[in-house]
Amino acid sequence: MSSSPWTAAPVDARTGLRHAHDVAVGEHDPDAAGGVRRLVLESWQRSMEFRLDPDRIVSLPELGEDELREYRRAHPLSLVLPTIHRLLIRHTFDAGLIVAVGDQAGRLLWIDGDRDLRRRAEDMLFVEGADWSERSAGTSAPGTALALDHGIQITQAEHFGRIVHPWSCTAVPVHDPVGGGILGVIDITGGDEAVSSATLPLMEAAVAAVEAELRIQGLDQIAARTPRARAVAVRPVLNVLGRDEGELEHGRERDVLGLRHAEILTLLAWHRRGLSAERLAELVYGREDAVVTLRPEMVRLRKNLPAALAPESRPYRLTNPLELDAHRVLGFLERGAHKVALGAYVGPVLPRSDAPGIVAIREELRAALREAMLTDASAETLFEYARTDDAAYDLGVWNACLRRLPARSPKRASAVSRIEMIERELAR
Repeated sequence: MSSSPWTAAPVDARTGLRHAHDVAVGEHDPDAAGGVRRLVLESWQRSMEFRLDPDRIVSLPELGEDELREYRRAHPLSLVLPTIHRLLIRHTFDAGLIVAVGDQAGRLLWIDGDRDLRRRAEDMLFVEGADWSERSAGTSAPGTALALDHGIQITQAEHFGRIVHPWSCTAVPVHDPVGGGILGVIDITGGDEAVSSATLPLMEAAVAAVEAELRIQGLDQIAARTPRARAVAVRPVLNVLGRDEGELEHGRERDVLGLRHAEILTLLAWHRRGLSAERLAELVYGREDAVVTLRPEMVRLRKNLPAALAPESRPYRLTNPLELDAHRVLGFLERGAHKVALGAYVGPVLPRSDAPGIVAIREELRAALREAMLTDASAETLFEYARTDDAAYDLGVWNACLRRLPARSPKRASAVSRIEMIERELAR
């Protein structure tokens, strides 16, 4: 093990990390995981207490492009981007590394460096706007550095999420030179070079220069801009994929909504211009004359929601944006991030619901995902999609897999077997 608890172990001492991760995270037995730094074990424990899934991408972007652009422009660290570029970013292109700058909450604001590496990092949603705090992504250098308020290196299977295990990273928090509070974090991500013995001292020196530059830029300017940056609210999200009930995330709170309230809120979030009472009743109950049933339900829903999310009437609509996890899947598909979209699609929209409007949304999302996978996805991603519940008996998807898989792929035998099984079922 390395001599400092904050630095990664040498390469030859990392052989047992994956097994230790399987024991501590997979089997929920941290005490039996040997050879792991205590601060990493403690971070894994916090990640499990947040009920994070190590096999699921959860750090989804919270802000739209315009909101992110405005937030970055107002953030104090925008003042020192030239310094960060001069000290770190311009050297990463040749070194095969990427540099990320995040805010005090773990949201990544700027990412630069090796272009090929940046494209590969998109598969684990290491992108501008994504939340890499421990609460969202589990153990990682940027998230854990912020949680512990200390520079740290996290390597390979020390990450909580298994999709991040091929990567290593070093991150150091940046502090406000006036009050000493955390303004953000700077991270270097890549292979073994990202956690070399020289990387953490280099990052600490760069952050010291950044903090000195912030002071030089003018403390009054920083103080004027910080409240504006902090005033940007985190967009609330309603999670409805693969769930029998809705989960509403707003700020640091997570509230569970019963099925009926989740249905109503999903429909209002999907139909952003609003719905008449008659149309909403039809989408929820299947008939327009159910308005008399809908109205008392809306009263109960308003009582269970934060005031900012309470729907208005005539028409029923949400005055503040509410994002669905289903919206995010569509957004990833539109940007061509098929693997990320598939990772974010954890199941159909409110699968227990038979409300006509929810059924329509469910089928629209399924159709969009299927079409994107058949049209543009890689062979590997298409094969992953074929193994989901939605596509398990879809002959068209499995035939497309067989056509797209390389001739020597070991997965072809599985595809052939599946196609034969489906054809036998259809012949009955």
